[in-house]
Amino acid sequence: MKHIILSFATLALSSSAFAQEGGTSSEMDAALAAGWKAAFTCSGLFTAKLPLETIKTNELDGIYPDFRIAYDELAPAQIDRTQRSVSVSWSDTLPPRIAVWRAGFGCTQLPIGADIGFAATLGNISNWPQNNGPDSARAIGDNARIRQDRGFYGSLEVPLSFAFDGQTYGEGTRTSAVVVLSKGEVVGEKYARGITATTPQRTWSVAKSITVSAIGAANYAGLFDFKGRTAIEAWDTPGDPRQAITTEHLLHMASGLDSGARGNRTDRLYFGGGRLIDNALGQSLEAAPGRRWKYANNDTLLAMRALRERLDDDALYARLPYEGLLWKIGATHTTLETDWNGDYLSSSQIWTTARDMARLGQLYLQDGIWRGERILPVGWSDYVSTPSPAQPESRDGYGYGAQFWLMNNVEGIPADTYAALGNRGQSIVIVPSRDIVIVRRGYDVNGGTRFDLNGFTRAVLRAVELMEAERAEADRLAEEANEAERALGNPATRR
Repeated sequence: MKHIILSFATLALSSSAFAQEGGTSSEMDAALAAGWKAAFTCSGLFTAKLPLETIKTNELDGIYPDFRIAYDELAPAQIDRTQRSVSVSWSDTLPPRIAVWRAGFGCTQLPIGADIGFAATLGNISNWPQNNGPDSARAIGDNARIRQDRGFYGSLEVPLSFAFDGQTYGEGTRTSAVVVLSKGEVVGEKYARGITATTPQRTWSVAKSITVSAIGAANYAGLFDFKGRTAIEAWDTPGDPRQAITTEHLLHMASGLDSGARGNRTDRLYFGGGRLIDNALGQSLEAAPGRRWKYANNDTLLAMRALRERLDDDALYARLPYEGLLWKIGATHTTLETDWNGDYLSSSQIWTTARDMARLGQLYLQDGIWRGERILPVGWSDYVSTPSPAQPESRDGYGYGAQFWLMNNVEGIPADTYAALGNRGQSIVIVPSRDIVIVRRGYDVNGGTRFDLNGFTRAVLRAVELMEAERAEADRLAEEANEAERALGNPATRR
């Protein structure tokens, strides 16, 4: 794989004024709604290569209810396919909100108030490989035993089909893709109309599990010590109590930083064209690091920022998630998006396919080894799936490890099961004791019924168990038939 080279026309890396998340206003609501429309249209067109009508139905529907009024008042998006940009007007006095696509970085929002000329300051990646090929391999894991029989689809047909009916696992849920791996083999796969094995969707918070995987790869390569304090420059003033925060605290969602009542709305970054260094670095402590669990996008974002500052090499930072992790496992239909300062927004803004998500799950089942090459540290699978010192107050049996959720107390599901979970129903369920990975993608409506992942997981596990029993019985009968045939063909046996 050729190395990619990062070149910046303008470096904008200063960690100046650290703006807090602001309040609400009709102007800001309009700016954020326009940013959503510009960014998601851009990614849908140029990253996922979807028709505009499909983007409107899937990506631009079911958004946060608090943006709905402002969104409905927006003008149609203006698309420039030559520049690969999308702009959405929202103000009488400021330029449109603009998102620009670049190879390797996907779509980046320009800051509020910037015109298209600002795009010339963004970094570009040269030598970016093109991958337009199919993705239809039956074997994803290293030790997959590919069976020629197709009868196994019968046992999985019911749960997979029911996942798409919008009723069985939640009224109004909208499943787009399901992939099931058993012992590294694709044993079940189904897509909604308009979605294929090579169609990327936004991961939402499944991105957090990709982030910890990239950090693990950097750690194994000797580039990053996640156990040490972050050494983030903005906190490097003598006496700043945030110096006590380690990257591990961030991975455990235990930084102690203020992130609002909910901790998982970073609208100024995701839809407002803000920079990570302005929106995440300026928060104060509200709890001692490591002592309190609180789900926060900023913790994930700051873990990646800590990696960038420790590497001190923007070209290496840009290519590390791809060359150090994704491409090694064949996840070549995945794109990480950045802010306009070049920081990966990998708490949510990653676009990938169901199969690439399945590959990540399989990497963990193989303890970080892929085709004989170690990618993640020894025991990294155990690390991310071990309960962190501070745990959420869960009502559904879920705990938390390191950027993965733990399904360790869910009835009917093996206690070693853990999962990457994201908004609108994105999930990778990893079941080590069963050597199974279950991926479900969706466009579930924000504020609507949540997809019943527990029920779906139980149904798939039962179906795979039945499939394995049927295969074992078929193997037994085939072996008996072979023995009988050998006996008939052996004169000594006939005597």
